[in-house]
Amino acid sequence: MTQRIEDYALIGDLQTAALVGMDGSIDWLCLPRFDSAACFAALLGTEDNGHWRLAPKGAGRCTSRGYRGESLVLETVWETRTGTVKVVDFMPQRDQAPDVVRIVEGVSGTVEMSSVLRLRFDYGNIVPWVRRVDGHRVAVAGPDSIWLRSEPEVRTWGQQFSTCSAFEVSEGEQVAFVLTWHPSHEVRPSQIDPFEALEHTLEDWAEWAGRCTYQGPYREAVLRSLITLKAMTYAPTGGIVAAVTTSLPEELGGVRNWDYRFCWLRDSTLTLGALIAAGYLDEAAEWRDWLLRAVAGDPADLQIMYGLAGERRLPEAELPWLRGYAGSSPVRTGNAAVEQLQLDVYGEVIDSLWLAREAGLPAQRHAWNLQLSLLGFLESTWRQPDEGLWEVRGPRRHFVHSKVMAWVAADRAVRTMEDDPSLPGDVNRWRRMRDEVHKDVCENGYDPVRNTFTQSYGSKELDAAVLLMLRFGFLPPDDPRAIGTVDAIREELGHNGFIHRYSTEGAAVDGLPGEEGTFLVCSFWMADALLMTGRVKEARELFERLLALRNDVGLLAEEYDASAGRQLGNYPQAFSHIGLVNTALALERENADAPAAPAAPAAPADALAEAPDGAGAADTAG
Repeated sequence: MTQRIEDYALIGDLQTAALVGMDGSIDWLCLPRFDSAACFAALLGTEDNGHWRLAPKGAGRCTSRGYRGESLVLETVWETRTGTVKVVDFMPQRDQAPDVVRIVEGVSGTVEMSSVLRLRFDYGNIVPWVRRVDGHRVAVAGPDSIWLRSEPEVRTWGQQFSTCSAFEVSEGEQVAFVLTWHPSHEVRPSQIDPFEALEHTLEDWAEWAGRCTYQGPYREAVLRSLITLKAMTYAPTGGIVAAVTTSLPEELGGVRNWDYRFCWLRDSTLTLGALIAAGYLDEAAEWRDWLLRAVAGDPADLQIMYGLAGERRLPEAELPWLRGYAGSSPVRTGNAAVEQLQLDVYGEVIDSLWLAREAGLPAQRHAWNLQLSLLGFLESTWRQPDEGLWEVRGPRRHFVHSKVMAWVAADRAVRTMEDDPSLPGDVNRWRRMRDEVHKDVCENGYDPVRNTFTQSYGSKELDAAVLLMLRFGFLPPDDPRAIGTVDAIREELGHNGFIHRYSTEGAAVDGLPGEEGTFLVCSFWMADALLMTGRVKEARELFERLLALRNDVGLLAEEYDASAGRQLGNYPQAFSHIGLVNTALALERENADAPAAPAAPAAPADALAEAPDGAGAADTAG
């Protein structure tokens, strides 16, 4: 049966990642990069599309699991009638080739273990040729080659196009498996020592986690989200993928299935803010530098997303041999939304570079000229309709969020030039643009009857993205229009307290059939908006309800089905974890800025003297 999305845990090596189920099966792994073809694709099909299960013979779901300390080293425990066993899964940061290491540890008694490895290259479409070489198994098909070895060597045989192993492990014993990928035309890379690799991996994560400057009450959740974001970073370039999966559905059985293994510009501002605030300036600088490389060129050619190294061509295709997660088809690779016009990305890029400057990141000489070029293009195009933040596949509209981000672009340019008058450019030009955009949004994007900003000009629909106008400073939080917008979105887009990004009822704005779950980052935005409008208690309550949606190892997908009580969409989702970090940091700032509770007034001396025995002490304590 299909495991729930939240039944999976994440391991990775900062260049790709795998998902490990509660039954001990790795059902998703792309090699050698996040966006490469999967060699384990059971997540989107069946076991015949590739998986690797390592668990006690005949066992089902594990007894417990968790990450070791502040790391991405996963420990899964089974308690059986004959003993207890632990499987340690991780991917060490690579020197030459990607490795998946699985170490079986006997905890008590003796447990019979079973390993079933089905390698299927090209998203489960190609069965490789497997042979034995020097006691190891090697699988080859086309450009891909994978080696499997164990220490100590265990009995292995082929069965039904799979590689099977059976062995026993007793208390104190360890058996390690190492799976290594390399291009089939190259020589086999050097073998790693799995036990030394485990120690180095734990040391690497401990050092990285120790740099986190957040020490507030939500540190565990914040640090786990930051570790997840780090795991979704492509180390060679600094790009951060939106998710490590493709085509996990926004509606079970539906068609809202997209490939998220790319880097979105829309994430840039919120990601930079989270990294900077948590003390990870190196990662923020790497993301900023990736951004500058990706967007270089003609401003008219700016895309909403890019590949891990800044690639621009991300053609969308369907994989008909995969049935889709829980029968949700089609399964897609690539993303046609790359060709859309989304004017908000200009504001997000410029705001990101402003944030980097404010944080004191080392300046890039060409960054300001690039911003001026982007602004010049936006100045002539912001009045156009576009597909908006949510990448709708329906008609273009004048989305309010897109216009607000045009205002952000102009505003940040003005603030940058006011801070540094030596910069070239006409500050008055950008002040005029800022005022024009602001007036246009307030006149055309606001519904005075309902006291709320709408999704697009002339529309009655609402959009959770409009909540961001508070975060970006488009309106002060005490403006009645801002408060009315927060209340209207909570009322009309709320479901069990969580927030849909927009309505999918009737003639949906996105041009797609079906529905979707509540959008987790939008729910975090609502918590931020409640906090900014002075409703601190409600903001904290919503945030803590959102924390409770994380799975047992602290991970969040894109959406949450409040009716079925399960996660939906690609997983883990960077936007959701960025939202968690930013809201936790905002709550901590609110707590730090709150005035101290006034001391209880002292009772007058004569009142204490006249009180009956003990009454004075009781009154003072109260």
